[in-house]
Amino acid sequence: MATDPDAVASGAARLAEPVLAGRGLPGLARAASELLGVPLAFMDRSGIVLAVAGATRQQEIRLTSGGGSIESIGLELGDEPVGEIRYLGDAVEAGNQGVLAALAALEVERARSAEWGNEEAVAAAVASALDGELTDPEEISRRTAEVGCDISRGGGVFMVRAHAGAAQDEDWRDHVLAMATRTIRTAVPGSIAGTSRLDEGSIVAIIVPSPDEERLLKVEEALSRELPRSLSGLSITVSRSRVATDPVEFERAAREAHLALNVGEAEGRSPIAFEETGSYRLLLGTTSEELHNFYAETVEPLVEYDEQYETDLVATVEAYLESDGNAPATAKQMFTHRHTIRYRLERIRELSGHDATATEGRERLSLGIKAMRVLGIASPRGRSREQVA
Repeated sequence: MATDPDAVASGAARLAEPVLAGRGLPGLARAASELLGVPLAFMDRSGIVLAVAGATRQQEIRLTSGGGSIESIGLELGDEPVGEIRYLGDAVEAGNQGVLAALAALEVERARSAEWGNEEAVAAAVASALDGELTDPEEISRRTAEVGCDISRGGGVFMVRAHAGAAQDEDWRDHVLAMATRTIRTAVPGSIAGTSRLDEGSIVAIIVPSPDEERLLKVEEALSRELPRSLSGLSITVSRSRVATDPVEFERAAREAHLALNVGEAEGRSPIAFEETGSYRLLLGTTSEELHNFYAETVEPLVEYDEQYETDLVATVEAYLESDGNAPATAKQMFTHRHTIRYRLERIRELSGHDATATEGRERLSLGIKAMRVLGIASPRGRSREQVA
């Protein structure tokens, strides 16, 4: 049967749109999967997965592992192989196949790095730039350059934390890292990601080698768009640092991104930039020991009481501070009676030693709440909050 020229032209336009819009391989993969009606994956020449679309978790495993039931289309630039498209289903129509292969080959090559598949080397490079152990900018640049990331002119740091709301596969954290890596590589080639040493590996730390804030915003947009789509069942928080203009500034940028991540997660804000954390920024230079002291001297007794008795003292402090010390407004926000709020405020004073109805007491409790959030300590959920939710 002859190929319909109008159908080919229409299909080509649908495939080109996400590429021209800057959505890269993830956008192209989704457009191709929708147009062709098959789950598919883009791979680079070394077999690294760059994007997957239209697939369940089981189908994605089949696509990425290969096998006899998987169809493939080779990707070439000139006579040089650059990767392949793998798909499940019927053969792809020839007209669309040519357009898709050409666009995919260009995007795969743009996202490719000779070293980025070496997870251990990438993780080590990320750590060397962010943990502050190295102080020589040339050495920091050399280590990241070895895995294809040039930070000699600066860049930015992102952090991603995922929480599972339901049972997940054992390798779900690896899946988060893989999806984040695919997304950033498409948005800004040369970006690298590794599992952070913080919080038992639940944080993905990302280095984007660009001093251009617009490109950092492009990465932020891509992560916020792609990760929730690709990681169903997980709650995702994305944070961003300020621009680091020198390799030695990446350690500072990492602390900014981590502070923003904890604040964003506590307040339900994602994506969140360090500049958007308000007064929390004042705590950036505070040591962990000092933060723990603020927390222990103010809010920790309330946290322990809530956890033991399933009460809402910490939530009451948070709501009372947000309502500028207005008890009726706090009662309305917490779906309870104002007399209950008054009783809780008295209990808070007895346990913490700070009177929330007085200016100084509110200031101390506010500092304790901020320290708790910067430290990444989750606010306890009492019985009434669970019922309301």
